[in-house]
Order: sequence, then structure tokens, then C-alpha cells
Amino acid sequence: MTASSSPILTAAPADLPGWASRSINLADPRLGAETLACSDDFFAPMARMLNPEPAYFIPGRYDDNGKWMDGWESRRKRSAGHDWCVVRLGCPGTIAGFDLDTSFFTGNYPPAALVEGCPAGTDPAGETWLPLTGMNALKGNQHHLLAAIGHEHTVFSHVRVHIYPDGGLARLRVYGKPAPATLTAGPDGLVDLAALKHGGRAIAWNDAHFGAAANLLLPGRGINMGEGWETRRRREPGYDWCILALGIAGEIARVEVDTAHFKGNYPDRCSLQAAWIPDPDDAALVTQSQFWAPLLPESPLSADSIQSFAAMPLGKISHVRFNLHPDGGVSRLRLWGKPAGDTL
Repeated sequence: MTASSSPILTAAPADLPGWASRSINLADPRLGAETLACSDDFFAPMARMLNPEPAYFIPGRYDDNGKWMDGWESRRKRSAGHDWCVVRLGCPGTIAGFDLDTSFFTGNYPPAALVEGCPAGTDPAGETWLPLTGMNALKGNQHHLLAAIGHEHTVFSHVRVHIYPDGGLARLRVYGKPAPATLTAGPDGLVDLAALKHGGRAIAWNDAHFGAAANLLLPGRGINMGEGWETRRRREPGYDWCILALGIAGEIARVEVDTAHFKGNYPDRCSLQAAWIPDPDDAALVTQSQFWAPLLPESPLSADSIQSFAAMPLGKISHVRFNLHPDGGVSRLRLWGKPAGDTL
């Protein structure tokens, strides 16, 4: 079988613990994260390790250096020492833990690893690195979800992954919460309270067949339909929905809905409901959200355009339910408002 006809295998998703599901991936390149340096990436470049998509594997695919692997992979070490990689986070933040993913690395994964962090405002070229995990044994072809140890209130700007002695990681996820100081206001002084870079996250949705609900919160405009939230064609009564937690609680003044690239498949209408929930139970929100107050009544949408709506005055809110009537795709949702000072 040639590489062109080989099946592409995709890694299974991680079963995230609470500390990860309540956080965002600070090492997402769509937030500006990047790999800065490593000891060696002969077999697979370090930048691949941050790809937000699941790792994949193509049997029979090789490049000039050997087997093509989707991740970061160093050569076999023939001297003392170990390999490492430095990552600048997309935005400084507190760190809850990590996913060291060795998907499809079977005979070439590192037997052990640890992670350090560089506090924001210090030089990553110096000696200010703090341990965020102990030395952890790794296994091949699986996710390793490691809670951070200590420093829960320290804001970090960089992490350094050490692998012992060599090998490959398919993906690195750094779960945490952006520091409030990184909030970015628009020209009118309002802040997108739901932005991913401010800690916004998708909690639940009834369908995401063609695109993840979390894509709604990404920075910038989508480069294609795949970077939006898109549901299947609805063949029964009702409508589609997703529940989002704001990164910063606050009062929303303006709603912006961007249907970029969605032309024959944008929703006919959308609406929003919202609530202030200081101590949320994510599992209960789906039922509760049906009864939340309206933030935006059903409003018509247009193809491939940005539309702005005035929000109904509800005071401080922490969660929204975004409804698509009856189905379709939206690229971005911006909830512009004034922060109330409560980081969720």
C-alpha cells in the first residue's frame, strides 16, 4: 500500500478531568503560542507539537529523515543528557496542568518527562524556571494528564518540557486561565468577555457535526468554514444550541455574530439566553439554560457577514446559551461588554 492510499488514523480525544475542562489550552498557536527552541527535532519539528488538531498517523509515509510523525521527535541520543523544548504561551496565565500526548509514538516515545514554567516578567533565558510537575513515567500512544503541582497563583509566560532521554511527543496541551491583565479592549472600551484568550470556553452543545463550538471563541475571522461551529442539517423540529462560559463575568452591551464563509448554510436566525451563575455545575447547565433570560431575541442573520446587535440589559452574567434557528454554521461570536472583575 502506498502512502497516498494509506488510511489516515486520528488520535482519540483525551478524557479531561475537571481542572482541564474548566481551563483553556494556553499553548494554542491560534492564541499566539509558539515553540521557541529545543535541543533537537531531527525527526519531527517542534512546532507540530502545538497543532490544535488531534494527532494523526499515516502508515507508510516517510520523509528524508525517516518515518513521518505528527509531533515533535528528537533523534536517538548517543551522549549524556536529555532533550527539551521551550514554548511561549499564547497569553500569560496560571497553569492547572498538562496533557503530554504520545499518540502514535509507540517504540519512540520518551520513558519519562517533566515540565517547568517561567514566571511572567522574567527572562526565559535565565534560571527562573519553576517545577510544575514531578518526573512522570510515560507510556506509548496515550494521553498523560498531569495536574500542576504548586504555584497555583503564579502567572507563567513560558513552559519548558524535558523528555528523558529522547523520543517524541505528539501534542502538548497547557491547561490554564489567562491572567486578567491580558484583557484586550476594543476601540469603544468594551471587552469581548467570551473570547478564548480571555478564558471563554464551550461547555456543552447538542450537535457539532462539521465544526466545534469552541471555534466560536477563537481570535480573528475564520479562514474557512472548518474554523466555525456548524451543525448537521436538521430534519426534525427544534433548533441547535451551545452553552458558553464567559472568561470574565460582566454586563454585555453588544453582540456580534460573524458568519464568515457560511453562504448556503448559515442559520436563518439566532438568539441568546444568559445567566449569572457564581458556582456553576457544568453537568446541570444544559437543563438550567432552557430557562435563562433572553439576552438577544430571535434575530435574522445573513450569509458571510458580520452583524451587530444591541444586547438586552441583564446586568452581570457568566454564561450564555447561543441558539441557531434552526441549524447551520457561525464562524465567531463576540460578546462585547464591561468586565465585572470576576474571572471564571
